[in-house]
Amino acid sequence: MNERIHALELPAAGLSEATQAYFAKCEEKLGIVPNVLLSYAFDEKKLRAFTDTYNDLMLGDSGLSKLEREMIAVVVSSINHCYYCLTAHGAAVRQLSGDPELGEMMVMNYRAAALSPRHKAMLDFSAKLTEEPAKIEESDRAALREAGFSDRDIWDIASTAAFFNMSNRLAAAIDMRPNAEYHAMAR
Repeated sequence: MNERIHALELPAAGLSEATQAYFAKCEEKLGIVPNVLLSYAFDEKKLRAFTDTYNDLMLGDSGLSKLEREMIAVVVSSINHCYYCLTAHGAAVRQLSGDPELGEMMVMNYRAAALSPRHKAMLDFSAKLTEEPAKIEESDRAALREAGFSDRDIWDIASTAAFFNMSNRLAAAIDMRPNAEYHAMAR
């Protein structure tokens, strides 16, 4: 596997047994080690910080479903034109929803999808937080509450959107490339 994963030349670090086991688990469950993880592998402390935050936001206890969190990731990444995240998380939306068309609409323009009022409110908030964070106000949070989200859910929506804004910027800065396997997933 000699595919380029990003534009930087960072020295390879020796991976601890725990990291090797984590990568083996990824390989077992996903059939790949995501390039985002390999990108961080030069510094295990940074890798752990990234994976701990990602796993908490995307897999931890939340009033948001896994699909909803992936939808947020795709909408934020669409606004930011993040090739890596659109490819990887677009595949996750296709897989979790069982609807390849929904995955494509999330990537292209979520407003084209037949969304529930709950999902539209969640994604509108995520989009505004991405495009105009200084303009978030109480009426934006009130719209989420009206759509059935708790204050804890609002925290989780905001945290997920914020995380992907950070990730998108890093991916753009280093020209991170998605694993080729993502392109064929759940189609």
